[in-house]
Amino acid sequence: MKGDLVTYLTNQYYKNEQIKSEPGPVITISREYGCPAKIVAEKLNDLINTKLSSRQSKEHWKWISKEILSEAAQELSMQPEEISYVFDYEQKGILDDILSSHSRKYYKSDRKIRQTVANVIRSFAVQGNVIIVGRGGVVIAKDIPLSLHINLEAPLEWRAVRTAAKYQLSLEQARKTAIETDKKRQEFREYFAGKGSDYTRFDLSINCMTLSVDEISQLILKTAEIRKLI
Repeated sequence: MKGDLVTYLTNQYYKNEQIKSEPGPVITISREYGCPAKIVAEKLNDLINTKLSSRQSKEHWKWISKEILSEAAQELSMQPEEISYVFDYEQKGILDDILSSHSRKYYKSDRKIRQTVANVIRSFAVQGNVIIVGRGGVVIAKDIPLSLHINLEAPLEWRAVRTAAKYQLSLEQARKTAIETDKKRQEFREYFAGKGSDYTRFDLSINCMTLSVDEISQLILKTAEIRKLI
């Protein structure tokens, strides 16, 4: 399905009468390897809920990342570790798929697993009041009017230095990991949007080298307010 997946998910949404009439609001945060997406998401989530509390609003936001793995595994009746390769941006080869189909009683194809992951992400996005970290969220939720899509980026060398210190790697190993992971994440987005698609353009790209987590979070919060997401 690949490039047609977004259209498919949108049609499924409009067929479901039980879902609220207007999907969202949702913020997605993508990042280059080594940028602090989860820390930013947590900080942003706190800022939004504090803001809403000051307005005496009953709305409450949450941020998600690992929850997508658990939900997808549950829907597939599989263990999280059986589908975790998708969250490492890996893809089964044809031979692996064939062998798995013969060796497992409740076999699920790579395509089925990825579609289920996309369905789970879409469900969270449609329910709204959520910050989704990674997992191709920009592609899957891009058509939702009440959405904001952020990309965290930084120079490779800056990211390599941070990664080397965090995981006790050499700078060469850290650079290689960053380049390979960024490539896999791009391929993951392209799986859903189609290769070379402009659909994965972000609303806002932020340089993590020159801005602190607090500054980035405040910037996203202000943008969300301007876009009337909160």
